[in-house]
Amino acid sequence: MKNKINTRLVGIAIIAVIATVIGITIIYYNLFQKQVRSDLSVSAKLLRDTHYFESVNIDIDEIDLSTDIDELRVTWVAKDGTVLYDNDTSAELLQNHNDRPEIQKAFADGVGEAVRKSDTMNKNTFYYAVLLDNGTVLRVATNAQSLWSVFMSVAPIIILIILIIISICVLISHLLTRQLLRPIEVMVSNLENADYESPYKELDPLSEMLRAQHTDILAAAKARQDFTANVSHELKTPLTAISGYAELLEGGMVGSEKQNHFYQEIRKNADRLLALINDIIKLSELDRVDHGMAFEKIDLYAVAKECVNELSVSAKLKDISISIDGKESVIHGNRELIKELIENLVQNAIRYNNPGGKVTVSVKSIDNCHCLIVKDNGIGIPAADQQRVFERFYRVDKSRSKATGGTGLGLAIVKHIVEIHDAKIELDSAPGVGTTISVLF
Repeated sequence: MKNKINTRLVGIAIIAVIATVIGITIIYYNLFQKQVRSDLSVSAKLLRDTHYFESVNIDIDEIDLSTDIDELRVTWVAKDGTVLYDNDTSAELLQNHNDRPEIQKAFADGVGEAVRKSDTMNKNTFYYAVLLDNGTVLRVATNAQSLWSVFMSVAPIIILIILIIISICVLISHLLTRQLLRPIEVMVSNLENADYESPYKELDPLSEMLRAQHTDILAAAKARQDFTANVSHELKTPLTAISGYAELLEGGMVGSEKQNHFYQEIRKNADRLLALINDIIKLSELDRVDHGMAFEKIDLYAVAKECVNELSVSAKLKDISISIDGKESVIHGNRELIKELIENLVQNAIRYNNPGGKVTVSVKSIDNCHCLIVKDNGIGIPAADQQRVFERFYRVDKSRSKATGGTGLGLAIVKHIVEIHDAKIELDSAPGVGTTISVLF
């Protein structure tokens, strides 16, 4: 970041210097041209007042301007364009000047000006012609450097100035960058200090955003660390049991009357392991930012009724009665995820219930919201645990969860599905009374 700021400041300085030099050069050259034209006008008038060119019958040899004018070319042109006199070249050697624009304009308007460029000499020749009283034209001319030659003549100075300014800018930008970044560096080092106030009010939104992101990153890192530890522990438990039972069977250390029990335990732990892996995979899919899932209009009541019918056998085996009430309720969502949500809620209601208990699934409208309610009269959840039941692998009663085959990920999956659908989940529970979970779409 520092290098970028330094580079850009130096770049801005170079551009500013070059633009300034070019602008000043152009302005100076325009003023220079104006001065040259003014000088030529004055010279022409002075020459006119010398009375050298009053009559065309004057002896040309008597005109001697070599000692009076050094770098000024004087040309006297007759009415027909014939050159009568030139102080630089013999008049007989010069062509007719009637085609010269400054001569034509002088004959027409009394005064004529022109500038012609010499690419070979890289110079401009300025011409100024004035009509005399006797009908002839007196023209004066001088050479001046072109804009490019003027610019190139000052190029060494420009380069020297640029080098000096670059050196100064490098030093200033380094000091300025350090001064600008110091508050940010101090602010970053105090992200965990909630009482820290940034020196500039403009940095307050950035400070709050960085502090929030820092907190989220730490929380996410801890969650990943806890999740990894929990996964390792949860996977290890059924694998250890399977390995132990298999080792006993392989060693022939189990009598025939107990072998069937060992096989059942192996299958039960294998099923638990498979359920755990499936839930972990499901959570990984839901954790992705871009789920790529298709949403459609679905009847919440129809999906809930389908889940109740599928789980009725499981409820009957545990002596739990299950029922559903409500009416058609169309929501916009993913059918597979909604079914997963309802199944997890109903399975939990069955799993953490008592023999002879009841589970009721309701679909209704509350305050213009489509509401799914799963209610049971089971063991309930203590108030201290209600805020954490949606965490991964969190169990209120660990021994009961493992005995009933729970993975500890069901409600975590429910929470993710609710978030994906921009819904809201509410929990109402009391030990010995039961639990009611409401999902509002």
